[in-house]
Amino acid sequence: MENNIKLDKATPPPLPRSTMTNDHSAEANYGIIDWFKKGMRNYTNFSGRARRKEYWYFFLVQMGVMIVAMLLDAIIFSSETGLFYIVAALGLFLPGLAVTIRRLHDTSRSGWWFLIGIVPLIGSIILLVFLASDTKPETNKWGLPAK
Repeated sequence: MENNIKLDKATPPPLPRSTMTNDHSAEANYGIIDWFKKGMRNYTNFSGRARRKEYWYFFLVQMGVMIVAMLLDAIIFSSETGLFYIVAALGLFLPGLAVTIRRLHDTSRSGWWFLIGIVPLIGSIILLVFLASDTKPETNKWGLPAK
């Protein structure tokens, strides 16, 4: 059966579903590992935006992987920085950098602000504030809001 919608002259026709809208209904059911996998899948995507949840869950799992790698190195090789740690650090460097830059884009800042972390002490604090700040609700040059 076909749905017939009668419109009068005062009612505008329904708009087609735009490709510019963000549909985050699937992300509502994401767990910590799902956010981490999303960050890993976008490891070469330095454009766009990453919401706070995506960044911090990725960071949490990344730190967990690094700690497990250090523990394995301590148990197997009797050192804290061995093979497992180096493999984990190299494997997570590029995805971590990409999600950090996308997070800065979400706060309407350039990814180059990542370099402020080079400044001793105060740079890391400023970067932490930037990464923890809320998503800017307006569309910016990196795309639609992430949430």
